Order: sequence, then C-alpha cells, then structure tokens
Amino acid sequence: MDYEATWSAMKKFTQAREADQQDECWFLQHEPVFTLGQAGKPEHILNPHDIPIVNTDRGGQVTYHGPGQLVAYLMVDIKRRKMGIRHLVDLIENSIIELLDSYGILANTQKGAPGVYVDGDKIAALGLRIKKGSSYHGLSLNIDMDLAPFSYINPCGYPGQGVTQLRDLIKNPPDDLMAEVRSRLETILSRRLL
Repeated sequence: MDYEATWSAMKKFTQAREADQQDECWFLQHEPVFTLGQAGKPEHILNPHDIPIVNTDRGGQVTYHGPGQLVAYLMVDIKRRKMGIRHLVDLIENSIIELLDSYGILANTQKGAPGVYVDGDKIAALGLRIKKGSSYHGLSLNIDMDLAPFSYINPCGYPGQGVTQLRDLIKNPPDDLMAEVRSRLETILSRRLL
C-alpha cells in the first residue's frame, strides 16, 4: 500500500474518532519508501537512490518500509484505556519479543533506542503519534525483504546500525511466512490490548 494514502487514512480515522469507538490495528506492507519522523534529520539519509522520502508526524528518526516487511498501525485510545505512551511502547516491543520467541529467537530492547533487536541487529522499528488521546502509526517488522535500502540510511539515526529479518533467522520457514507472522502477531497484540 502507498505510505502517504495510509498515513492520511490513519489521521482521518484518529481525527474523527468518537469516545466509544473501537480501537483498530491495520496490518499491511508498503511500497518502498523512506520516512522521516518529527525529529528526523535529513543527513541520516545517505543516498536515497530512487526511493521516495516522506516527512511524517510520527516519533523517531528515519526508517525504510518496503515489500516483505509487516507493518502494524495501532489506533488505540490510550486515554480511555488509562495507558501512558511508555506502556504502549513496552506493550508493542514485548509483543514482538513474544512473537520472535515463538520461533525460538531471543530478542531484546535497547535502552534509549526504541525497537527490537536480535544480536544487536534491528529487526523491528516503532514510531507513534498521539493525538486526541489516541495513538496512530505503529511498528514495522522485517520478515522477508530486500534489506539493501537500510544501507542507504542510518537506520533510526544510528550510523552502522545492523538490520536483520525473520527469514534469515529461522530454519525451514513456511511458504507463507508473512501470513503466519501476521496471524501470530495479531493474536498476541489482541491478547495484550484486551
């Protein structure tokens, strides 16, 4: 899906939310795009090649989205849930760690660097925006993609940050790894948000 069209739909959903409206989580993949968060510095884009760059309103620095990466956008009324932003970040990171553990992969977080890491390499990034007490944007999890575009940037603003993906970390992945991961992550996020 096109990044800007999805971003616009998230903003419209959040702006029009009613107090009792159900939370939503959108799972998708994007066409190749670099996104710069509100604190994003253009110098962290080393050479964009022919990949478009979008300045967005999420938190964080620069990241890459492309086919083979699972993106989950969480439209959560954190005010109604009496949930702080740190709680939501922890919930997302711990959900990804639980998902990776289901594949026998030991993952962790790093202080001061949101996201999830395996042996120091980033496998999942996250960036959120809170408006009207509700979140939008969310997480991206590298499943089975071309990782080369991450070398065109300083991922999340960290020069030399290694990046990995699930397919490279498991033996005998299923034919439709993306669908399986999506199903598992949807179950984990739903359970943690209920």
